[in-house]
Amino acid sequence: MKNIKLLILGILFGIVLSKAEIISWYRIYEMFKFQSFHMYGIIGSAVVISFFLMQLFKKGIIKDEAGNKIKIEEKEKDFKRTFFGGTIFGLGWALSGACAAPLFALLGYSFLPAFIVLIGAILGAFVFGLVSKKLLN
Repeated sequence: MKNIKLLILGILFGIVLSKAEIISWYRIYEMFKFQSFHMYGIIGSAVVISFFLMQLFKKGIIKDEAGNKIKIEEKEKDFKRTFFGGTIFGLGWALSGACAAPLFALLGYSFLPAFIVLIGAILGAFVFGLVSKKLLN
């Protein structure tokens, strides 16, 4: 039953992505050319909502499915790793015209070139897994 709820939530998320035009290559192109506020408004809204949700997690108001407090671990701040990781992610986003979540919505629309991007994302995650211990030390 739990997986059915998650499946329904995923379908609803895909519908929201589609209706908000987040899966549109043209909207992403506009964003990277600084021609439209559309995507920046959506990303900014997500950051603000995430900030408030994190505060609720930290205060213990939102708990896991077993009723336990969700523990948020503080990570060390490393500008270099964040900068290079964000740059690689942004370049992939700009070159492919899609980030992770819209890929699945695009596949749902039978946009088969998104499958190539998904394979690239999986390969990238695999390569990172192979070299991560060397990179993170």
